[in-house]
Amino acid sequence: MIHTLSPRWLGVMALCATLSAFAQEKPTDYNTQVPLTLSGEGPWYRLELPLTLQLSARQSDLSDVRVFNAAGEPQAYALAQEQAQETQSRSLTNVKWFPLYNSADAPQATPSVRVRSSANGTLVEVSPSGQLEAGEEVLRGWLLDASAIKTPLQQLVLDWSSERDGFQRFSIEASDDLQHWQAWGDGQVARLSFADERVEQHEVALPGLSARYLRLLWQSPQAAPVLSSAQLASSTTSSLPLPLVWSQPLAGTSTKAGEYTWQLPLGLPLEQVRVELAQANSLAPVNVYGRQDGNAPWQTLSSGLLYRLTQNGQDVVQDQLQLPGLAVAQLKLVVDERGGGLGAQAPTLRFAVRSTQLVFLARGEPPFSLALGNPTVKAANLSLSTLIPDYSPQRLAGLGKATASGAAVTTVQPPVVPVVVGTDWKKIGLWVVLLLGVAALAGMAFSLLRKPQA
Repeated sequence: MIHTLSPRWLGVMALCATLSAFAQEKPTDYNTQVPLTLSGEGPWYRLELPLTLQLSARQSDLSDVRVFNAAGEPQAYALAQEQAQETQSRSLTNVKWFPLYNSADAPQATPSVRVRSSANGTLVEVSPSGQLEAGEEVLRGWLLDASAIKTPLQQLVLDWSSERDGFQRFSIEASDDLQHWQAWGDGQVARLSFADERVEQHEVALPGLSARYLRLLWQSPQAAPVLSSAQLASSTTSSLPLPLVWSQPLAGTSTKAGEYTWQLPLGLPLEQVRVELAQANSLAPVNVYGRQDGNAPWQTLSSGLLYRLTQNGQDVVQDQLQLPGLAVAQLKLVVDERGGGLGAQAPTLRFAVRSTQLVFLARGEPPFSLALGNPTVKAANLSLSTLIPDYSPQRLAGLGKATASGAAVTTVQPPVVPVVVGTDWKKIGLWVVLLLGVAALAGMAFSLLRKPQA
């Protein structure tokens, strides 16, 4: 019989395997140790890694980050980078509706309308393009005025007179000028009654596009109900800025006019750079290049226009450039000198990386400490779903908090001292005897080869 392990047991096994893999590590194996202060409810704690501590690592992907307890035992942990977040707001708006009539002789024809609008674009009047006598008109559908809604339309909500029960099927078309129409698919609402039970469906999904007018045309002639209300749900999506951490000013060098280079402490996935524009009325079209080391070719990262202009007594500054998030250890800025350049001395530069959180499971006795700086160890971090079996993004914000407190302790690894070994005369004598024996055998073989055969 084959037994299938549950995801929770798989996570426990992965946790045990990871702990055993680096159980022999100790804090003194790392160049930098920082004490941690815990607050809130455990046993999981999250730490916002300051950029100054990240720069103490010796591996750009932070594989050499560890957390130890008071006994020097490593803790299970996970690394999480902050993601860009989006917020969505939804609103429901009552809109005006206008009947669309056709001749009884041609009920399936598409109605055409003449429109008179107010100065703000709100529909005021809709009338048939041809004059219909009383009794000849057929209600074909409805025209909805959505000109007051400036955001994408997500949903249509209708209500109608109780005389028309059952399913109501219609086509949906959109227009901005009432002359050119775009099909938005079909819609269906329903009102059903049976044995004192009532089922109603009033909502119809829309494709999330913007339009000034909607035209609803019922598929069956003379089946269009009399509307009692019409509402349109719209939504807007806004993106929150990506959480970034900025470095201290970094000095650069210049060996050629219009070219400046900066050396980073280690390769980092850069998201933005900010170049100091010291002089007013500076204007510089630039290209940014990056590479991992001095032997690799330069790779184009970004281009743009940097400026600091004085207008009406105030400075208007554009000193930031967006980068693609590639890991680089060196940056080069090439300036188009036709804009006046940035001077002979390289400007200072700040760089930004995505905010990184470390989440660890506190095991053993405090105090706990963060350790970084070992170029040879392998990555030991788990995924958040393994470290926290019932993990959810909402739960992450409710975890206990850890902060780096106190000064960092730097461990200087002792240099390797060569061991001076005394002369071993016994070993030398054995080698001499062995070599003499080999020489004697060689002499005997040579004499046998020179002796004439009988």
